[in-house]
Amino acid sequence: MNLPFEWQVGLRYTRAGKRRGEVDTGGKSGDGFVSFIAAISMAGIALGVAALIVVLSVMNGFQKEVRDRMLSVLAHVEVFNPENGIKDWKALADEARRVPEVREAAPYVQGQAMIIRDGIARGVLVRGVEPLDEAKVSDIATEMRAGKLTDLTSGDFNIVLGSELAKTYGVRVGDKISVLVPDTSATLAGVIPRQKAFNVVGVFESGHYEYDSSLALINIDDAEKLYRLSNYTGIRLKLADMQTAPEVARKLVNSIDQDVLVRDWTTQNRSWFAAVQLEKRMMFIILALIIAVAAFNLVSSLVMSVRDKEADIAILRTLGAAPRSVLAIFVVQGALIGLLGCLIGVVLGVLLAMNVGHIVTTIEQVFHLQFLPQNIYFVSELPSDLQISDVIAIGCVSVVLSLVATLYPSWRAARIEPAQALRYE
Repeated sequence: MNLPFEWQVGLRYTRAGKRRGEVDTGGKSGDGFVSFIAAISMAGIALGVAALIVVLSVMNGFQKEVRDRMLSVLAHVEVFNPENGIKDWKALADEARRVPEVREAAPYVQGQAMIIRDGIARGVLVRGVEPLDEAKVSDIATEMRAGKLTDLTSGDFNIVLGSELAKTYGVRVGDKISVLVPDTSATLAGVIPRQKAFNVVGVFESGHYEYDSSLALINIDDAEKLYRLSNYTGIRLKLADMQTAPEVARKLVNSIDQDVLVRDWTTQNRSWFAAVQLEKRMMFIILALIIAVAAFNLVSSLVMSVRDKEADIAILRTLGAAPRSVLAIFVVQGALIGLLGCLIGVVLGVLLAMNVGHIVTTIEQVFHLQFLPQNIYFVSELPSDLQISDVIAIGCVSVVLSLVATLYPSWRAARIEPAQALRYE
């Protein structure tokens, strides 16, 4: 081998067994016991790394699942004028398409309302859409549980409700409901709120409770009549890559000449995404403590190895080895243990993260358990989204902690005096 002697000795100590003639009882602890402690340290690092990869992948999976359900209802970017509306939405859409990332556009009218039926009144968000255009920017057309989105024909005053909203009122396709808007009409009886009867023609289910319980869709022409508007509220845009929405929103602000506001899907749910990111960071820190505990075990094993190898260190020193060479030997030993534990943990964690859904399903079938009731979580199996950036960060943290753990025992080994070590040998 052409490796420096520090590497050769460090490798030898890493895979050392018991000394010749040494037994497990009495006397020194022996290389075998030291190697056993090192193996436990390696296993601890591997388990910590694997657990951290799996947990972060599951958290990413849940975040992606919720995000996708949100974006099945929300647009990637909205361009709107809440006061005066948009007169020519097609011209505005053409301006927006100057940004290369913009793929589709659809007009909308939006307002607050209250749905009344059988003494039950509840505030909802009413969105007027053009069914064919809306299908290009959202997934609601594919999430219809009853009826079709194209049943929202102009002039018929039809309405599509979220699944939870339909359950609240106990309505089905063909029933009628009253929509009360925050506006008034003057009659002989005085000023009364305006309301209009609508026919329920469909029910959608996005899987996100907030929208399923508070969103109703009507035809955009009916929405203009209901709210007595002459202009559309704005347009909803679909992008080639939803992750570029903040950047595209900034480009649209600079490129559109009209007096409009621009917002992307990340700003509409900023508090939720911020909470998820904070939770992910805290979980990373908490689970990284498992790796830290394994690193402390590595310190213990190296200290015991140094104590057990005092005579060997003294002989190396008398043969001319410098203190920095002795330090390098034990740094190599500890670094190899940490690196092997990290590699084993990364491989194990990646395999578990890629198959965690099937593993959980198998456990549920074997033990007749149900970890994720579908009527509560709207998912049939545990989601997982393995991200290479997380794997790299976890691997770097584990390697750094392992290297730090080797410094003190290696420094102690470098300070051993040959005469003192060989006094009783």
